[in-house]
Amino acid sequence: MCVGLILCPCRRISVKPGGLKPKAVPSRYLGQPSPFTHPHLVKPGEVTPGISQTEYELRRHKLASLIEAQADRLGPSASSSNHVVVLLSHPTRYMTNDIPYPFHQNQDFLYLSGFLEPDSALVLHGRSRPDQATLFVPRRDPSRELWDGPRSGRDGAAALTGIERVHSIEELGVVLKSLKGTQLWYDGSPPAHPRLHQTHLLPVLEAGPTPRSLRPLVHSLRALKSPSEVALMQEAGRITAKAFRRTMALSKGDVDEAVLFAKFDFENRIHGANFLAYPPVVAGGNRANTLHYINNNQIIKDGEMVLLDGGCEYFGYVSDITRTWPVNGRFSPAQAELYEAVLEVQRSCLSLCSPGVSLDHIYSTMLALLGRQLKRLGILKAATSDADVLKAARRYCPHHVGHYLGMDVHDTPELSRSQPLQPGMAITVEPGLYICEDNEQAPRHLRGLGIRIEDDVVIRDKGGPLILSSDTPKTVADVEEACSGR
Repeated sequence: MCVGLILCPCRRISVKPGGLKPKAVPSRYLGQPSPFTHPHLVKPGEVTPGISQTEYELRRHKLASLIEAQADRLGPSASSSNHVVVLLSHPTRYMTNDIPYPFHQNQDFLYLSGFLEPDSALVLHGRSRPDQATLFVPRRDPSRELWDGPRSGRDGAAALTGIERVHSIEELGVVLKSLKGTQLWYDGSPPAHPRLHQTHLLPVLEAGPTPRSLRPLVHSLRALKSPSEVALMQEAGRITAKAFRRTMALSKGDVDEAVLFAKFDFENRIHGANFLAYPPVVAGGNRANTLHYINNNQIIKDGEMVLLDGGCEYFGYVSDITRTWPVNGRFSPAQAELYEAVLEVQRSCLSLCSPGVSLDHIYSTMLALLGRQLKRLGILKAATSDADVLKAARRYCPHHVGHYLGMDVHDTPELSRSQPLQPGMAITVEPGLYICEDNEQAPRHLRGLGIRIEDDVVIRDKGGPLILSSDTPKTVADVEEACSGR
């Protein structure tokens, strides 16, 4: 049975199930891909690739239910109030004068609307339960479209998203002022779109009660991935794994970090990624001990290792994978010894990824396991106290074991890492050991080595965790084979 938007190729109309009035699908390019303009990307019924109108509508209804439940807990006055939810898109940002950066949408706005254009807003409202959606979008302007490309306009936005009430963005302030006696749900610190905030939200904020923060509620929804979202993240992981294999195969001795960066970027994009999810770390030798090294402009010498922390974005969902390998394709005994130590810890941490276990618990386990490895490697003395072992583990691995993953690399930061993991949550698992070359406490043969191994994981009820990055070479043998080009 078909659900969501159904396209009729002969009449170019869209119909929502349930007998709602059909909307004409504009026979022109819109401000984002559509089933009519990009049938190779967007299927009938989808707003963005892989995510349907029905799913976006369900997300809005779930948010309305969360707000309704909170209002009930706050008492009769809150539960009987008009509740208004406002989310702003991002603006176009400029690197200089009229040269724009590539546009990237506000993820919370995108999560609830599927609309990819800047200078837009989504408003949800209703008494007790804000489940009536109104979208505000830029007017069509042929003079601007000549330079910036097409906009969807009101009709195009309605057909794309399935949201029936669509207004021009200039009407946002007037509509908000008309909603009297309301409880506003809005995050304005900092505002997602400073100009729209100043023009349309600030007068409402100055005249009304303090708004309630919307972000924790949206992030609680974003944390639990639907099957459609998991499928997009699996594809992001598959693309990135292939890019790692091809980049490893380029390692043949002395190599410029910039060359590996370029190769990794190219392989992600040519296999379907929209762009890289973040500036990657491509750190050779001792530079791997600088956790956020992104200069990527030094020569990695034959005999050194490279740590590459990178990922791609695939239609709104990202990957985040780290591998460390020798640029001449063969681990030295010291490199293999440290690598196997980190790999053993990572496998143990992956085995803990199940419902009810928190990221903080996995982190505590990681520290204890790294402490044992530090003793085994001779970095710590066998008689070192447990407290000093944990302190040393934090020094040799100064970051957490992982973070939430999804539409952002460090996704849903409103969620505590101490809360129990639930089925549908996506996380990273990334232990590491970093031994600077000037560390006189460590054995000489381990100095200057930095290793991190990171995988992307979806928590499941049964069958263990789903490893999204499982195609990325990880064992010593698999890494060496990938480096050989086989």
